[in-house]
Amino acid sequence: MINVVVIDDHAVVREGLKRIVSESGGMTVSGEASDGQEAMRVIKNHPCDVVLLDITMPNKSGLDVLKELHAESPRLPVLVLSMHPEDQYAVRVLRAGAAGYVTKDSAPGKLVQAIRKVVRGGKYVSPSLAEKLVYDLGANTERPVHEVLSDREYQVLCMIASGKTVTQIAQELGLSVKTISTYRVRILEKLNMKNNAEITRYGIKEGLVD
Repeated sequence: MINVVVIDDHAVVREGLKRIVSESGGMTVSGEASDGQEAMRVIKNHPCDVVLLDITMPNKSGLDVLKELHAESPRLPVLVLSMHPEDQYAVRVLRAGAAGYVTKDSAPGKLVQAIRKVVRGGKYVSPSLAEKLVYDLGANTERPVHEVLSDREYQVLCMIASGKTVTQIAQELGLSVKTISTYRVRILEKLNMKNNAEITRYGIKEGLVD
């Protein structure tokens, strides 16, 4: 029996994932959490074979949880499940130690396939992402400018580029407006930009906007 822990801040999503897992033979949900801080406690108290982790959560981001999990339990496979397109986060989460990346609009069968594959010790990415990764390895291309950003700065960059205000971003990430404003200043400095309009143009050009 494969024991799965589900971490997502939306109750409806968690219920949907629990149903998909329970309807698949040989799997069960042994624990669930609604934010990053709760996630670490649940995983310690509910031994599992794989973690399904949302990337965008309040209090502690999915990327922070992933890094902490990878440091404490490097053999525990973490399958990142996100509403964001692969181009935005997949490479970052794989570098941070994720065993795979699945978008939330994927068919249930793909999710089950991904769970079984990472539990066996494999990595799961979609065929299109695998092709892109192979192409990038073979191509002599410069790394995108935004790769100098921290994970949180990158997350804020994507949200600004999608048209969200500092206040909206602060509410969604469970952080203060002052903290988000500080991230914004760092982004502008690191990317040598002057305002949100330049961030938005960059995000569209690099395909970082949903």
